[in-house]
This record gives sequence, structure tokens and C-alpha cells, in this order.
Amino acid sequence: MTRVALINPDWHYDGSIYFGCRAPHLPLELGISQHLLQQDGHTTLLLDAHMFSLSLRDIASELDAFKPDMVVVTTAPTYLFWRCAPPELRVPQQLISALRGHAVTWVAVGPHGSTTPRAALAKLGVDVVVMGECEHAVARLANGERDLFGTCFRDGPAIRVNGGPQIAPFTTQQALSWPDEMIRRHAHHHHRFEATPVGPGAEVEASRGCPYSCTFCAKENFRNGYRKRDVAAILAEVDQLKRQDVEYVYFIDEIFLPNAELLEGLVGRRLLFGIQTRIDLWKPEMLELLGRAGCVSIEAGIESLTPEGRDLLGKRCRMTTQQLAERLVTARKHVPFVQANLIEIVQDDDAVVQRWRDDMRDAGVWANDPVPLYPYPGSPDYRKLWGEPDDHAWERAHDYYLGLFDQFSDIQEQRPIPLHELEMEARR
Repeated sequence: MTRVALINPDWHYDGSIYFGCRAPHLPLELGISQHLLQQDGHTTLLLDAHMFSLSLRDIASELDAFKPDMVVVTTAPTYLFWRCAPPELRVPQQLISALRGHAVTWVAVGPHGSTTPRAALAKLGVDVVVMGECEHAVARLANGERDLFGTCFRDGPAIRVNGGPQIAPFTTQQALSWPDEMIRRHAHHHHRFEATPVGPGAEVEASRGCPYSCTFCAKENFRNGYRKRDVAAILAEVDQLKRQDVEYVYFIDEIFLPNAELLEGLVGRRLLFGIQTRIDLWKPEMLELLGRAGCVSIEAGIESLTPEGRDLLGKRCRMTTQQLAERLVTARKHVPFVQANLIEIVQDDDAVVQRWRDDMRDAGVWANDPVPLYPYPGSPDYRKLWGEPDDHAWERAHDYYLGLFDQFSDIQEQRPIPLHELEMEARR
């Protein structure tokens, strides 16, 4: 049997354009991988350096004691943020460079290798890159399989890309169980604003993928096809989290669609939760059930206030802006915090956007200051500009973004630094 260490790095984002949340979250892709590895009889060590603030020296000590045959490192902080990952590979580069001698085989998983596998393999210096949803591939690599479809690896002096991104059979994913100490340290409640947290938070995956193809969404090379997980497994997982005193969970689903069976199962469990969704897919009676089930936070993708803008973004939205506003206000009657996500596009007049934000705020709905689009490699927006991603796709997207905008979103503390400068830090 194989000894496998799974590492979530201690992330930092100085100078990054990273749009995601910077607090630690459960590394779901590594947790699922660990579950499958243990089922196959392998010995595992999951090191969440972000949650536990582990230094490279701390990680080295753990690996010295565990003596792994294979180490798996993720290039994005949990499945929740694969679609908006830090473009730079600086943090995993630093970790792998410092710890390379602690195992024979190093494997990278994440959105970078899924979209640009050759570049990710070369930059990280790993032995294998997994393309797409990674958990079953990790287990098969530990079982000794080679030339595995959906992987990239060195074949003599050449780099070989074997097939393309793969899709995991997610629907049968059993309930995950996390160590008590990891849950105790998970103080963050993702996208919760209506109250101060008391107990721990957690993240849960109820569905994977999305049936829509919005132009800005980089999901096609990973987490694309929509699948629902078995409700009994989801409820078993949240029951375990409740036993660990978890107060709030965030469903990381790309799009949390109305699911009466799941919501009715959550009613009475006294568990608070948050979701991201499209408000146009929710009827008033389902919004009432959503609130009754325990939802306290909705992040709703509106993106543009004009039909032309929504069409340009590929939203396939049948509602008018007024109808969307009314549905947001209806949601707010049942859920304490409702956010309307907006993207900065030329079709929307800034004065109109600001008035709409004020109107929504008066109705109890928060709408963000529109965020500039970043053409993530693997998104339709990237392909419209440059075609299929090549080995320089991340640098190209980054340079374009920095050259296009003088001002950046209100969630960024500073002007982002060019990608090659960020990754140069890992080589110093």
C-alpha cells in the first residue's frame, strides 16, 4: 500500500488579483481524495497548512515522521475557489521547491494543471499533474496506475499530456468526516453577515457543475457538467458536522439549484447555511422553503442590469431587470442577507448601476460595486480573445487585465503585481 500525504499550502495573496475569500476553508478536494485512498487501504496524512498556520519547517517535520511515498499538493485554496483561483503558482512553487526531497512522487491538482497542464508541470517541478476533478485520479495513481487518462507527466525529456480533464462520478460521494481539531479551528463562516458566529463553520458540496455557460466562468476544464449528490449522504455529512458543534455551513455548489428534498431534509436540523445561485431560478414558494430550511445568506449572480449585457455574458436569463429586483426583494423576506453580484461591463451605465444599488440597499438587498472581469484561462471570455489556452495563457490574461483597468474592485487592497514577478519570488 502507498503512503500518501495531501497538502493544502498556507496561502498568502500579497500582490495577487485573487477575488476569493482569504480565510481558511475545508480543502474538499483533498478530503474526498483521502476518503477514497483510505477505502483502497492506503495510509494518508492530510496537512492543512492554511487552517493550522503551518510553516514549511512544520510541514517538513510532519513529512519526516510520516515518510510518504506520494505527496499531493493543490494549486487553489479548496474546490470553492477553483473558478477564481490565484493566477500565480507562487505558494505551491515555494512549498514544492523546499520539500521536494521528502517523497519520491509529487502530484499537483487544481485549476492551473486542468487548463494549462504543461505549464503547470514545468513551473511546479512535480512528477504528475491531474487535469480536471482530481479525487479518483489521485486514488488510481496511489494504486500504481501509470499513463493515466487525464494526467500530464514527463516522458523522458518530453512532457506528455494524456487526454483531457476528467469528470469524477460525484453523485455517489459518501459523507465526509473531518478531524475535530480542524473543525474547531474553522472559525470562519463564509459569506455570512447577519450575525456574529458562535460555533465553527464548514463547507459542504451538494452538487457539482452548472448547466449554464456564462462567458466569464472558468469551469469548463473542471467541475463543468451538473450533477446532484445523494441527499442522504449530504444530510449524514451535515449531521456529523452538527455533532462537532458546527453552527453554519456554506454550500460550495457552483449553482445551488432549488432542491425540495434537500431543503425539507434541512428543516428542523437547526443548521444555518449560505448558498450561491441564480435568483431567476427560484419561485417565491421555494424561497420561503429555503429560508425555513436555515438559509441566512444568498449570493445571487445578476452580473448586468441590461438585457444586452446579460446576453453578452451568456446568462440566458428570461427575467427583466425589474423582475430580478422583485425576486431579490422576495428572497430578502425569507433570508437575512441577500447579495446581488454585479460585473463591470460597458453595456451598463455607471449612474444607472449606482441608482440601482441604492434602490436595492433601501430594500435590504446588498449589491456590490461592479467587479472588473478577469479572463481566466479556460473561460469562454478567454477563448473569444485568444483562442484555446496555451502554455502562456495565465501570463497573457494577467497582462491584459493589468493593462485594461486603472482601478480595481473594492475587495482588492492594492494594485496587482505582474504574474512573472509573483512567481519569481518562489525561485529566490
